[in-house]
Amino acid sequence: SKSKNMSLVGKKFPNLDVDAMNEMGDTFKINVFEEARNKNKKVVLFWYPKDFTYVCPTEIFAFQEALKEFEARNTIVIGASCDTPEVHFAWLNTPKDNGGIEGVTYPLLADTNRNLSDQLDILQIGNETYDEESDTVIMDGPYITWRATYLIDEEGTIFAENVNVEPVGRNIKEYLRMIDAYSHFQKHGEVCPANWEEGKDTLKENRNSVAEYLASH
Repeated sequence: SKSKNMSLVGKKFPNLDVDAMNEMGDTFKINVFEEARNKNKKVVLFWYPKDFTYVCPTEIFAFQEALKEFEARNTIVIGASCDTPEVHFAWLNTPKDNGGIEGVTYPLLADTNRNLSDQLDILQIGNETYDEESDTVIMDGPYITWRATYLIDEEGTIFAENVNVEPVGRNIKEYLRMIDAYSHFQKHGEVCPANWEEGKDTLKENRNSVAEYLASH
């Protein structure tokens, strides 16, 4: 078992098969680690708390709108929550003006048994109380995930992660920028300074390079 509350950056993504659903109504298994390795692609995996909610569809459509940009960067997009495949399919078949996500074409993981989200340690676990009368442990609060995002490289290694609370939606452009920066480093061995975007100056890993960069900016 993994250490809780520890960053997974630099580690291999968990090698685990998880149920998934697509817009065609197909239920299948996805292993994110194998998906990256076997297809020699990067993966952006984003977790949202719950289907049929408010912030979540805005993010899901934002990833859909940027899908071609991710694909141009050799990157697969996968969404994920702890809902069942059937609930995913119902949401995928509900029109946008009725609060649905009809038109989304990338797959959604259905981590209903919480196996993967538990390994990633991104579940919102409330307070546990023991009820003597029924001899059971009662959980206070929802058993769903935070908004968590993982960027995974072609070797199945996590090179970036971000976890935040429910009310705060994600900036999709930042993930594209991070993929660009990491891909640049992979290709050229040069590191990317703060706010770097494709086409801007990079740095060689030495003090002179940093001093020159700061002097010119």
